[in-house]
Amino acid sequence: EAASKLRAKFLFASTSEVYGDPKEHPQKEDYRGNVSTSGPRSVYDESKRFGETITSAFVRSKGLDGRIVRIFNTYGPRMADDGRVVIEFIKAAQAGKPLPVFGDGRQTRSFCFVSDMVDGLIAAMEKDERGEIYNLGNPNEMSVMKLAGVILKMTGSKSKIVYRPLPADDPKQRCPDIALAKKVLHWEP
Repeated sequence: EAASKLRAKFLFASTSEVYGDPKEHPQKEDYRGNVSTSGPRSVYDESKRFGETITSAFVRSKGLDGRIVRIFNTYGPRMADDGRVVIEFIKAAQAGKPLPVFGDGRQTRSFCFVSDMVDGLIAAMEKDERGEIYNLGNPNEMSVMKLAGVILKMTGSKSKIVYRPLPADDPKQRCPDIALAKKVLHWEP
């Protein structure tokens, strides 16, 4: 309401979680997803989907100068208590503790450095494309097991890998199609 009244630019920071456990790979902005409305991850997924819905409704009905950015896995400094896989693996390796791999470790993610993500967010704000949705992330994916190996090698750690059950609704693949961001925003990580 405030952005609409003030005629301010508005960016809704969404997430790749709106795709759920995708059946399309890589995920394009027009893919509607494969999500559970009642699973253990659904509160986050559905809240972001609702945020996209309300942003799109305001663009259409109130002329909001809004855009939506779906942020894929991002990492960088000052994330010590974030709980995301890159940081958790680094902390465990540095402490000589086991690296927890959920499932068999073959699930994939794509990791984008935070400064690249910020550049993409700024590019989306500077573009006059009302109502557009952009995937921002690294289109190069890797398995969680490969990430664990990279972290162990980079830290020189002798930590072992321990396997834990895969959480319900955890996506097997996560990789953005960033063709639109490359074309319209002239952005890529």
